[in-house]
Amino acid sequence: MQKIVTNLWFDGRVEEALELYTSLLPDSRVRQIRRYGDSGMGEPGDILTADFELAGQRFTIINGNSFCEHSAAMSLMVLCEDQEEVDRLWEGLIAGGGAPSRCGWLTDRFGVSWQITPIRLMELLKSDDAAAVERVMAAFMPMDKLVIAELERAFNDE
Repeated sequence: MQKIVTNLWFDGRVEEALELYTSLLPDSRVRQIRRYGDSGMGEPGDILTADFELAGQRFTIINGNSFCEHSAAMSLMVLCEDQEEVDRLWEGLIAGGGAPSRCGWLTDRFGVSWQITPIRLMELLKSDDAAAVERVMAAFMPMDKLVIAELERAFNDE
């Protein structure tokens, strides 16, 4: 059993978020949905909370109200195997009103911050070659969506 479960607070659009998130990553699914009854902050029948998994990681989403807002101070980092996965997740998450940011970060249409990060970037940054690491840092800092080929070129000083 997973000991720590991330809770995402939403103000409506919970079903739309669940559909998007579980469609983008393999091994993702909605586990349980609880709905408002006649009492509570929401309309009867609307989702109150839902438990779901993204790539096997458990999350809870609550349909509260506008009391809490998402912040870039907390983001969901997805480690991507290749450029195809980076591109697919990036496009899927900014579609419909999301916004790109720097260094592989984006905000989806619900205001949730994500880091779409190639595993290769993490490998390059662990190099003992300080000059190569500095070139990679200089290359990825101004990027929005991270491009593995450009990171490799920077590392190899091409």
